[in-house]
Amino acid sequence: MSPYPARLAALRAHLSGQELDGFVVPLTDEHMSEYVGDYAQRLGWLTGFGGSAGSAVVLKTRAAIFTDGRYTLQVREQVSADDWDYVPVPATSIADWLGAHARAGDRIGYDPWLHTRGWVADAQAALADRGATLVAVEANPIDAVWTDRPAPSPAPMAVHDDALAGASSAQKRQAVAEWLAGIEADAVVLSALDSIAWLLNVRGGDVAHTPVTLSYAIVGRDGTTDLFVAPDKVGDAVHQHLGNAVRVRDRADFASALTGYAGQRVAADPERAVAAIFAALERDGAKVVATRDPVVLAKAIKNPAEVDGHRAASVRDGAALTRFLRWVEAECPKGGQTELSAAARLLALREESGLLKDVSFSTISATGAHGASPHYHVTEDSNAPIELGQLFLIDSGGQYADGTTDVTRVMPIGDPTPEMRDRFTRVLKGHIGLATAVFPDGTLGGHLDALARRPLWEAGLDYAHGTGHGIGAYLAVHEGPQRIAAPNYPGGGPMEPLRAGMILSNEPGYYKAGEYGIRIENLVLVEPRDIPGADRAMLGFETLTFAPIERTLIDASLLTPAERDWLDAYHARVLATLGPVLDAATRDWLTAKCAPIAHA
Repeated sequence: MSPYPARLAALRAHLSGQELDGFVVPLTDEHMSEYVGDYAQRLGWLTGFGGSAGSAVVLKTRAAIFTDGRYTLQVREQVSADDWDYVPVPATSIADWLGAHARAGDRIGYDPWLHTRGWVADAQAALADRGATLVAVEANPIDAVWTDRPAPSPAPMAVHDDALAGASSAQKRQAVAEWLAGIEADAVVLSALDSIAWLLNVRGGDVAHTPVTLSYAIVGRDGTTDLFVAPDKVGDAVHQHLGNAVRVRDRADFASALTGYAGQRVAADPERAVAAIFAALERDGAKVVATRDPVVLAKAIKNPAEVDGHRAASVRDGAALTRFLRWVEAECPKGGQTELSAAARLLALREESGLLKDVSFSTISATGAHGASPHYHVTEDSNAPIELGQLFLIDSGGQYADGTTDVTRVMPIGDPTPEMRDRFTRVLKGHIGLATAVFPDGTLGGHLDALARRPLWEAGLDYAHGTGHGIGAYLAVHEGPQRIAAPNYPGGGPMEPLRAGMILSNEPGYYKAGEYGIRIENLVLVEPRDIPGADRAMLGFETLTFAPIERTLIDASLLTPAERDWLDAYHARVLATLGPVLDAATRDWLTAKCAPIAHA
């Protein structure tokens, strides 16, 4: 019997006792993280939804779960329609839905440590139009009914080598101090976990697959920093690394520390700092400067050491993936393999380097119809056999001390159909279109999105996710502010100019519900393009990922000569880069896979 109806009933009973008529449940933590620790998986506990983006609203007699196009199929498989309405975003926001369904006099609760100030303002306005009220709760009501809620991770904080980071923490903090002086502010509150990890050159293990530690930081105008973290996470090596200019304080003291800035100008990021932080600062007399966390852009523009580290990680990771793809081709058509066994095989191959710290996200090992859910996550219950006639999609990555990887490949199990080859080739054409783009410095990432979609659009096809996300340097696999996604697609929103040094994914796809999914993903580095006679500075992409693109899925007649040239040149690089680090049998297999497509 499913536990979720009883959990929903328990929450409603508790809300009634708190004189609340509803409650909003986001999938985030106190740091507005995309991926969160087990202790913060409130949405999954309540609904059964296993995706990485979503929210829910519970009213007395109605409940809704909000997901974007990446999870259209998954949410219906995991969350019961008997208890929940499925609401697509961004077509309908939570504020919109509350404005339509709340009743006059309703008191709708929210946790101010889990929402931004902008979200609160939108929800308040929508409810006010209905004569209802948004109420900040002191304690999250889900925590009151989640009796076996996990404790936060006890993982220790660790030092991240300055040589891999490319700059010392003292240098980074000095840059923040200079930024504060430039905006005439006295301090900045940092709540994004990856910002704190990058700034202080530390890593952790509090969030699955993302090497961060639950913490807050406040950086002063002189560069000195208060780090709020559970004291037992900070050992002698970290204390010595941080030095006297970083004061380690208990994470439990953070909220009270916000009261000490009366009369001072304090910067906080309205996108990454929760409403409770703004409220505490303003309540006690601070002048809050709402501006983007200064670490965000600095972290996104990789320095030479970070780029070199990523290159090394990409070769190591590409070799493991290539060995895996050979295994898929040889073993999966025989039968007996499943999504879980394939994921385990890839993990084992990555671990053979001895340098893998973790995977960079839960591996998307999806065969057949499961591949049509872009963010499908295999479980013991959903695990499907890999069978002849299917397409097998593997989207995975590794966390290494010198870099974070993310790559997707598709393999046919047996012979693909003409339709599969057509769709795969159109996705490949879009991938090449983006990989070969040349664009003016300052171009917004979203402006390039159509380059990857055009070959699909020409056939009346599309995909319901963004085309590219930023990626961290041994940090988050999804990193802003850069992205390649138009505002009307999931992953879109405010668009950021692309700058040399940023690393992003290039991952167009196609998904046929009930049958198969296709995605081709490489990581790319934004780099300057020297064009003789150019009137302005131009940029382009260097592809960083090395792994063969399955030739039996390519209809070469659909490729232009320029596209064939790109593919041949890419495969030549793959062979030249990976060949020397592969065993002889895999090198021979890769040589055949990387032969010029024009001769196929």
